[in-house]
Amino acid sequence: MSILKVARMGHPVLRARAKPLDAAAIKSPRVQQLIDDMLETMNEYQGVGLAAPQVHVSLRLFVAGFAPHPPGEDEDDADDDEEDDEDSHVPQMVLVNPEISIVGNDTVDDWEGCLSIPEIRGRVTRARDIKVRAFDRNARRVEITARGFTARVIQHETDHLDGVLFLDRMESFETLTFLEEFGRYWNVRHRTVPEE
Repeated sequence: MSILKVARMGHPVLRARAKPLDAAAIKSPRVQQLIDDMLETMNEYQGVGLAAPQVHVSLRLFVAGFAPHPPGEDEDDADDDEEDDEDSHVPQMVLVNPEISIVGNDTVDDWEGCLSIPEIRGRVTRARDIKVRAFDRNARRVEITARGFTARVIQHETDHLDGVLFLDRMESFETLTFLEEFGRYWNVRHRTVPEE
């Protein structure tokens, strides 16, 4: 596996609509290697999501989530706050050609960051609940219902496949902040915001 170079804001690949992957191509050694490299890259940079365009590959594919904990390892070191429980764990996933449907009308305004826009955070309003249909890494059709932070990550990564950055979704730039100032002035709960 390899750590891939992450495209930063300004690179044209981040503004282009990515091409769908043919289901038969998903199992190819080339795509499977890309998936493994993307998972390794995401983990190396402590991200919670990474879309193929972010590694200079214009395909409708993204990886997201945290690797499963080994058996017996304590998964819940976080606060018992109800909102934190909703946001505490994003299951590891590989989604190809995702199609999102919004469920209900509830939205949530929360912080986002991006590996392609390093050291910057901003508040973005997203749907609280979504349904996503896609292929997994084994070219099987999957349907996932997601809520809270998991839904936010899926929406953020799917935006990358359409050439959209989280800055484009911000209703106001008043909350746009560098990570250092975010930690100093904005993050009152002193909880880090993972890069998406």
